[in-house]
Amino acid sequence: MSPFLAGVLQMLALIAALALAYRPLGDHMARVYSSDRHLRVEKWIYKAIGANPDAEMRWPAYLRGVLAFSVVSVLFLYGLQRLQGALPGSLGFVSIDPDQAFNTAASFVSNTNWQSYYGEQAMGHVVQTGGLAVQNFVSAAVGIAVAVALVRGFARSRTGELGNFWADLVRGVVRILLPISVIGAIVLVACGAIQNFTGIHEVGQFMGGSQQWNGGAVASQEVIKELGTNGGGYFNANSAHPFENPNGFTNLFEIFLILLIPFSLTRTFGRMVGSLRQGYAILGTMATIWAGFVLLMWATEFAGHGPAFEAAGGAMEGKETRFGIGASSIFAVSTTLTSTGAVNSFHSSYTGLGGGITMLGMMLGEIAPGGVGSGLYGMLIMAIIAVFIAGLMVGRTPEYLGKKISTREIKLAACYILVTPALVLCFTAAAMALDTPVTSMTNSGAHGFSEVLYAYTSGANNNGSAFAGLNADTQWFNTTIGLAMLLGRFVPMVFVLALAGSLAEQTPVPRTAGTLRTEKPLFTGLLVGTIVIIAGLTYFPALALGPLAEGLAS
Repeated sequence: MSPFLAGVLQMLALIAALALAYRPLGDHMARVYSSDRHLRVEKWIYKAIGANPDAEMRWPAYLRGVLAFSVVSVLFLYGLQRLQGALPGSLGFVSIDPDQAFNTAASFVSNTNWQSYYGEQAMGHVVQTGGLAVQNFVSAAVGIAVAVALVRGFARSRTGELGNFWADLVRGVVRILLPISVIGAIVLVACGAIQNFTGIHEVGQFMGGSQQWNGGAVASQEVIKELGTNGGGYFNANSAHPFENPNGFTNLFEIFLILLIPFSLTRTFGRMVGSLRQGYAILGTMATIWAGFVLLMWATEFAGHGPAFEAAGGAMEGKETRFGIGASSIFAVSTTLTSTGAVNSFHSSYTGLGGGITMLGMMLGEIAPGGVGSGLYGMLIMAIIAVFIAGLMVGRTPEYLGKKISTREIKLAACYILVTPALVLCFTAAAMALDTPVTSMTNSGAHGFSEVLYAYTSGANNNGSAFAGLNADTQWFNTTIGLAMLLGRFVPMVFVLALAGSLAEQTPVPRTAGTLRTEKPLFTGLLVGTIVIIAGLTYFPALALGPLAEGLAS
């Protein structure tokens, strides 16, 4: 079987699995966030944290809940790392330096999971399981909660109430993420991923030195890393490591986990706003972009020229022979079009244009299908921009889901789409202008610029994957990427929740003959075009200096 055909068959199997899970999971999540009933374990949690889950919140209160919880999470995870040397189960590792501890705390709380350290050489069992894995659950639940609040903004009328953050947070963990993670961890263990709390093992002598491997609760952390679109890895090799990703089946299963909740949330959206066809329109937009990016990546990675490429069947440098070009490309596209950041291949070794595709996926805003929650609310922001553009073209006030898109809504949407590009481009420019940051670049020229651009694109978009080749464990990069991750996560949430509150206060506008039918394929096409044009106009100059220059020169 040719490598290309193998990739096509894997893509078809993945699509079939996602299609089977789409309806039951989407409907389940809609029930979870629409129910008035609280499980017993949820009541215990509410009592422990002193929250009233039945108290409705307006958007400022909802935002305060998001920020307060996240601040406490950052401080807790920072303290846990700084105390690691004195904790049991540290495997002999010392406490983490302040700048790296800040970077890692910001990374995992913001659902980014950028790592400027070698996982198996820095973090013990307590930090990995009690700190990082816990944040994998709760940071993902925060993203879903904010998305649900925006959906309620569309669904509700003449009220500013968006639900209860604490109830949404707890339900997301207890009823959605935990059950799927338990099943997923069992699957990974059955397929060869490790799950233990053993120490460091000497496994043999190699070239005069010893080879050491850590044990750890890898399967349980791996499943929520993918399911919650977190990223990161127990080991430095991430999902290319056989303890995390043992074989071709687990590789496809992990891609399935990455895409499962973001795609299924479109049905949750349709169910909660009372129109499944609206959900299908958003799903169609996400699926079109995702499939298009996979095909583009295959075109660049299979079509390499030269004897080495021809002998390997394509650009195999930096890719696992267990997975090949087809599966590696699907993984790379899926992880950068979501806010996951897990990798099973070395993105720096992709062709120049292939590396550009991974960057462009993040630059679109990671909305196809995006992160858990963040992908949906990012796509709905783009839908508002699209209906505004359509309204300008036909000369009428734009409407979406029965809500008028007025000056206030457009200002909030515009602020949302400007935050991340400003962070990426300003931090990249500063790093390239100063003398010290550029010494971290392994390569010079266009590829070296791509290393820095990728790092800030990954951080500000809360992706977490690395182009590699960049030494990011410096005070400059730990601090600036940490700031980019926090600002890129929580500043957009301010505008999303403010928009949700504004929409919820409106009176529904009846549909007329002039209303744009946003459930039709025409709108899906308009939405795809809007997304591509906005990202292209914003990032094209930077891409031209990096991956495009490298790709055209090769």
